[in-house]
Amino acid sequence: MAKKRKYISQKNENKLRDIGKLILNFMNKKSSKIYNYKQISDGIGYKNPRQREQVIQALHRLLAKDKIKETEKGKYIINLQIEGTLIGIIDFNQSGNAYVKVEGLEEDIFVHSKNVKDALQGDKVLIVTYHFKGKKMEGSVLEVLERNREEFVGTLEYIKHKDFGFVVCDKKQINTDIFIPKGNIHDAKDGDKVVVRIVDWKPHSKNPEGKVVQVLGAPGEHETEIHSILAEYGLPYSFPEEVEQEADAINRNIDEEEVKKRRDMRDVLTFTIDPKDAKDFDDALSIRQLKNGNWEVGVHIADVSHYVTPGTLLDEEAYSRATSIYLVDRVVPMLPEVLSNDVCSLRPNEDKYTFSAVFELNDKAEIIKQWFGRTVIHSDRRFTYEEAQERIETGKGDLAEEILVLDKLAKILREDRVKKGAITFDRSEVRFHLDENNEPVGVYFKTSKDANHLIEEFMLLANRKVSEYISINAKNEVTGLTFIYRVHDDPDPTKLEALRDFVATFGYKMNLSNSKKVAESMNNLLKSVKGKGEENMIETLAMRSMSKAVYSTDPIGHYGLGFAYYTHFTSPIRRYPDLIAHRLLQHYLDKGKSPNKAEYEEKCKHCSNMERLASDAERDSIKYMQVKFMEQHLGQEFEGVISGVAEFGFWVQIPENGAEGLIKLRDLMDDTYMYDAKNHAVYGMRTGNQYQLGDTVKIKVIKADLVRKQLDFKIMGKI
Repeated sequence: MAKKRKYISQKNENKLRDIGKLILNFMNKKSSKIYNYKQISDGIGYKNPRQREQVIQALHRLLAKDKIKETEKGKYIINLQIEGTLIGIIDFNQSGNAYVKVEGLEEDIFVHSKNVKDALQGDKVLIVTYHFKGKKMEGSVLEVLERNREEFVGTLEYIKHKDFGFVVCDKKQINTDIFIPKGNIHDAKDGDKVVVRIVDWKPHSKNPEGKVVQVLGAPGEHETEIHSILAEYGLPYSFPEEVEQEADAINRNIDEEEVKKRRDMRDVLTFTIDPKDAKDFDDALSIRQLKNGNWEVGVHIADVSHYVTPGTLLDEEAYSRATSIYLVDRVVPMLPEVLSNDVCSLRPNEDKYTFSAVFELNDKAEIIKQWFGRTVIHSDRRFTYEEAQERIETGKGDLAEEILVLDKLAKILREDRVKKGAITFDRSEVRFHLDENNEPVGVYFKTSKDANHLIEEFMLLANRKVSEYISINAKNEVTGLTFIYRVHDDPDPTKLEALRDFVATFGYKMNLSNSKKVAESMNNLLKSVKGKGEENMIETLAMRSMSKAVYSTDPIGHYGLGFAYYTHFTSPIRRYPDLIAHRLLQHYLDKGKSPNKAEYEEKCKHCSNMERLASDAERDSIKYMQVKFMEQHLGQEFEGVISGVAEFGFWVQIPENGAEGLIKLRDLMDDTYMYDAKNHAVYGMRTGNQYQLGDTVKIKVIKADLVRKQLDFKIMGKI
């Protein structure tokens, strides 16, 4: 019982911390203004007596941490109002220098490595700015305001005769080793990979002091490296016992009283289409022909919000994780397995609670009617993508007629999207055949076919229409209701211009005169490079020219999809934003008032951040498995394509397996090579020999470093 009280206390602490963030964001907008607690409460939308009490508690916490000052009793101002200072997030490069991103500034502020003080990657810092020798603005770190993280992964180097050690971190997120006194080494041994927490960093000390909090194992071992990847990004790989217990206690029965509150669609033909190795099925499609000849298509999504409710440990944990993580050999789910693979999973021949978007479509895929709400369904069949694809290609097999109708409608929807400005990135994804010991025995590429596009189009339709339903009223007026959107900003014009100039060297043209022309040019470019040597390289550059999609309460639209309003509604088993969208949609269906926007913006930022971390972890796990696979090919030669160029070397990707290795300029013995950033190339100063992005070369695999997840290649010549 004591454990539970502690957990609730922590929950209250987290709540006050979140309110503190809202207060600081509000006060930062007018940092010279003095506020009383009522003005602050109104500013963040905390208006009832209980909420105002929480604001007062949060203000006391901020005072104690010197984040704000009390100018006189009950009057507050944000701290650190020093002339010439800025607050931003620090980002280190490989050289140890850094840039600080300041909200509202177009250009990041450069900070030399000698002026970074004790800042670490991703920290929120206070910097003082100046013009060094009349050049561009630079900055020096005055103070770390908020640590991005306090735990790091590295290898322990224990100096036995001196009874202390150092942890050398795996990634350059910290530009010094961490000193570990004997008493803080615990059970770790020299050479172990560990998780270390920084406990102190004395002024003017080169090394922070830390303690080992977890021993991961021997470097290079499979489980060690996979757990290291998760630990590196602060991601969990197990659930707290009390969360598992709460999930196990959930009532799994379909209750007839609950069914009465829902639209009963159990008698409508319904099925799922998923990858063959999928265990959680969070979306299903239903289809039937209406008497008027139109088609009723239901997009049915697992009703996670029925089981995971605000204020529970389960919800706290799901929000903390915000997303499932898909590593090469396992899934780290957002929800415990009893929910993700059982209770909420739309398994065949079982009644399930769902949240649905039901559309009446004519043969031209035009929407005649739409309906949103809670339902109960019964999935009649589970298809794999391969089985659905077979029916599309042959017209044979059970439910072939229904799948062909859905395929026809999906193709019309897709064609319409592209006409209206959607960009069609159809990149293949690398996958591995693993043996029973998770050793890679083969590599293959996952490509999207018609069956994948069928599901994609109806999910996009549901996401778009739910978003529009909340954002635009019957009179076609913007409602301004608080909602969670998936947004994708317009591309950076300078990146687009660089892409246009570069692809011109391969004979491709791009028209950047307006948004529609950009989208048309991009689609034509992607179509033109299909099957050519430069395909992967140009696709990669095109992707890099795009902005990153994030979650926001501000509906700026989704550029890549060509939608003015878009949300994530279709995967609440694996994405917390979808769960937020379900709750808000039901709130508005129940005629509820618009909730506090600032609170939801904080949730959006958290979910975007967790998505980025999960994506980085997934990418690292692929790199690790590629290096492991290429260990078997040391000394062998391959043809490859130059996929990236930097001032210290260039990367070559092997098309047949997706593995990418580095060729260091210092290892090119035939000449002294210089970097040409404009042309994505390096060239020999004496010979004029050039290696450019997209060139085909022959390489030899000379090193496979599992710990650093890096391959080193030797150049054998151009092809």
